[in-house]
Amino acid sequence: MSIGEDIRTGLEKDPATLSAIELILTSPGLHAIWTYRFAHKLWKLKLRILARVVSNWAKFWTGIEIHPGATIGRRLVIDHGVGIVIGETAIIGDDVLMYHGVTLGGKTLDPVKRHPTVGNKVTLGAGSKLIGNITIGDGCAVGANAVVTKNMPAGTVAVGFNARLLNLIGDEFYII
Repeated sequence: MSIGEDIRTGLEKDPATLSAIELILTSPGLHAIWTYRFAHKLWKLKLRILARVVSNWAKFWTGIEIHPGATIGRRLVIDHGVGIVIGETAIIGDDVLMYHGVTLGGKTLDPVKRHPTVGNKVTLGAGSKLIGNITIGDGCAVGANAVVTKNMPAGTVAVGFNARLLNLIGDEFYII
């Protein structure tokens, strides 16, 4: 994970941002990810209160809440990030694109894995909610405002309030 890689990926996935300096100075998603990485290191060192303080500082400044206990892969891009919540036991793979208002939330108060696992090359649409210890397979897409409470096999698309899984074959969808 490198700063250069974050900047290159941000420029590739955000056509509205025209330069690296613009991205560095104006991207709350990038700021939240960088701050999360610092907080996550503190969390792993068992400096949990300090990690939570750093995390809350980032939430105040960016509108993006990433628990320092979450696990995030490489090249996550958060576009228009306000309202994003990523829970403590969430796991996010590589090359994920996340729009504003996404929630990776829990379903239980028990001290277990209670947040989603998101695979590689997944797109999470604006306002989508992934709830519980579910797995979103590689290459999936979750439509805007979809609510997902069940596992999604790789290559599927979730749409609707009570999300239905669709399989993408070529340019055609069919219901699973």
